[in-house]
Amino acid sequence: MAHHATFHELLRAPSGAIDLGEFDPHGQPGFEDDKHAGEQALIDLGDELADLQEQLFAQRGTGDERRILLVLQGMDTSGKGGVIRHAVGLVDPQGVRITSFKAPTQEELEHDFLWRIRKAVPAPGYIGVFDRSHYEDVLVGRVRELATPEEIEHRYAAINSFEKELVDDGVILIKCMLHISADEQKERLLARLDDPTKFWKFNPGDIDERALWPAYQRAYELAIEKTNTEHAPWYVVPSDRKWFRNLAVGELLIEALRAMDLAWPEADFDVEEQKARLEHEEPLS
Repeated sequence: MAHHATFHELLRAPSGAIDLGEFDPHGQPGFEDDKHAGEQALIDLGDELADLQEQLFAQRGTGDERRILLVLQGMDTSGKGGVIRHAVGLVDPQGVRITSFKAPTQEELEHDFLWRIRKAVPAPGYIGVFDRSHYEDVLVGRVRELATPEEIEHRYAAINSFEKELVDDGVILIKCMLHISADEQKERLLARLDDPTKFWKFNPGDIDERALWPAYQRAYELAIEKTNTEHAPWYVVPSDRKWFRNLAVGELLIEALRAMDLAWPEADFDVEEQKARLEHEEPLS
């Protein structure tokens, strides 16, 4: 039987030097059909994805330490919110913990850069989602020169140690770089300015950051290259096509859940005894 490559295989960043120019942001690897079929394919994942997530959630009281942490990084408009709505949104929200990392507060700045990240790591049984993450400290930190080159190098090493610690504690990491083109970002920013219901999403600072596009691309290349480990690999998700981006992350999630070989917890009580109690109970009114 022919082997069909998984999305983990298709999207995984190669080891060694990374050139984002070699990744097509408009591509759709592993899926040959059109937008309509892609949107339907994501919907079709829903039942199994929700079932597997509920099995993971049900394991919380059994001593099973496993959980998933989905890290979403990308330039402005790359679609972190869209992924959360359309892919993560297929599962029961009570089993999901979403953390959006903005510019650090004064309190957070008084601690190590991983301090606020550690507090947001999902508990066993949960799917955690980071909308931006600890990688901001080696991306913005590098481009905006908020830290010395020596400190940035130190942070790469600290991130690798931290992620190894997470994996050893039962965290399955899915690190996604949502890869869009500069042209597509321009279209999305213009679309926000053409729609009064989207003005709230627009920040004039996004254009300032856009002017630093090459520097950000290089920062992403270095971050991926230096933290693309065996235990916590990176996935480069083509994101010019929103529907494919959502489907790809949905597939990465469901593949990770399937690989966990989950099952429903066994009852820790006598089922027949509890049935008998209900069948022979006194009238309640």
